[in-house]
Amino acid sequence: MIQDLFDLKDKVVLVTGGTHGIGMAVGTVLGKAGAKICVNDISEDALAKAKEAYAAEGIDAYTLIFNVTDEAAVDAGISQIEKDVGTIDILVNNAGIIKRVPILDMPVDDYKMVIDVDLIAPFIVGKRVAPGMIEKGAGKIINMCSMMSVYGRNSVSAYASAKGGLKLLTANMCCEWAKHNIQVNGIGPGYIATAQTAPIREGGHPFNDLVMMRTPANRWGEPEDIGNAALFLASKASQFVNGHILYVDGGILANFGYVKGENDA
Repeated sequence: MIQDLFDLKDKVVLVTGGTHGIGMAVGTVLGKAGAKICVNDISEDALAKAKEAYAAEGIDAYTLIFNVTDEAAVDAGISQIEKDVGTIDILVNNAGIIKRVPILDMPVDDYKMVIDVDLIAPFIVGKRVAPGMIEKGAGKIINMCSMMSVYGRNSVSAYASAKGGLKLLTANMCCEWAKHNIQVNGIGPGYIATAQTAPIREGGHPFNDLVMMRTPANRWGEPEDIGNAALFLASKASQFVNGHILYVDGGILANFGYVKGENDA
């Protein structure tokens, strides 16, 4: 049956940083598809609140604290997941940060911090889970990329550098691991309505006006839009999709020159 393509029953999923926003939306969608959801964070408080939020959706999430930039901590954390839940079938490298600072004003340490979280961490976590997937002869890795995997913006040099690198890391993971029936893909979210973007989504805010003008779909994306894309990439429906970045952006990258009103003939 077609529904079986999207059935994730008993699949063990790790969503890094899956305690809020897009990560939680991804975990919720995959959990409702039957997966066993595991999430990590560096904050016990964030994990406790996330566990409650998942429970409200009928999902018994396994939570644990570890830093995705610390190789030893990642190894220990994933070893604990393997012991308590099982070998990871699906990895969503979602944890990330951004620092909006012009290049001339950005300290090198801050630049390195963004690279560590947004690029080095997916390498560390992906490298740790891949052997288990290879042994099983199956696996899914989804890297949270960005529209800035392909273009730049003012004041986000570190983030764009990391996400551009993550796009090519995704391609290289595919090249090395596809032969083991591991599908490695990325998602490139557009502008998504989350708690973090709430202040700039208010009517009259210049950035909100920019998003509404430049997005052919004429709306902000919802976290569930990213969750639904992750379900496709985590499911049997994407078995021959590999090394691909799925941009979920309402059409911005298709036509970044779009201006509401001018192109609506």
